[in-house]
Amino acid sequence: MNRININELDLNLFKVLEALYEEESAGRAALRLGITQSAVSAALNRLRKIYGDHLFERTGRGLKPTTKASELKSSVGDILEKCRQTLPPAVGGPDDFTGRTVILAASDDFEIVWGKKIIQLLQVLASGLRLQFRQSNAHLVQDMLMHRNADIAVTAGGIRSTLLSKELLGTGTYSCIFDGERREMDIEDYLNRNHVLVSSGGFVGIVDEKLAEIGRGRKVIASTTHFSALPWLIKGTDAIATVPHHAARAIAEVAGLHVVACPLILPAYSVELAIRSDSRRDAAIMEVKKALLEIIRL
Repeated sequence: MNRININELDLNLFKVLEALYEEESAGRAALRLGITQSAVSAALNRLRKIYGDHLFERTGRGLKPTTKASELKSSVGDILEKCRQTLPPAVGGPDDFTGRTVILAASDDFEIVWGKKIIQLLQVLASGLRLQFRQSNAHLVQDMLMHRNADIAVTAGGIRSTLLSKELLGTGTYSCIFDGERREMDIEDYLNRNHVLVSSGGFVGIVDEKLAEIGRGRKVIASTTHFSALPWLIKGTDAIATVPHHAARAIAEVAGLHVVACPLILPAYSVELAIRSDSRRDAAIMEVKKALLEIIRL
């Protein structure tokens, strides 16, 4: 890293780094900051000289941050937030969070069911704040929070670190969604169907573990990482998917599918809200937490 006096450093460079990291594009960062793309490129070149690192690599999908850029984003985000907190609130209204982005890590079933309601409530609670949904799961969520790739998370497990604060939002159960005539389903009907599994990887889920305990099995014909894909994978077929009840109800409603209770007894799951302990001092993250606690009901 080149030695540089703080008095010679343009602190606006930090805003550019933050925008590039979150937008993953010089053009989008320029639009967000209200400056030209050439100004963003010039700022990035200055940052590269200061930190002795390329910071962002161009890929087919945009700009990918280097390890150094990810490390800097944590500190830079804290610095900018402390600066924002020194500013007075908007006259005659609540705190103005214009320019702030809070990243919510969650699997897309939570986004499908509660996303719109959370956005609408935040428009009232936190004027100007933007929410970025980022796909996650129980295997990824803790690292996303610890490495500051997410600010807050809604997750069904995966939080173990004492550096993270978590609260129980509720517990849920499973239901089945399918196309065709609606009727009650017994275990034989259930096992005679083809199954589509939602999983972060592989073809074995909680259903298969429970079936193995009773010496039974099912035919999983496909696996997807996204709940949002289920209507297109199931509609017009004999396939069935066993998913959390909140997701089953929402997906069935918009896709014209049917919901029935799962004939296999499955354990309930816990849904938790998690943040870094130091985020309690961040007013924007706390407003998102407030909205999540008010909206999510299991």
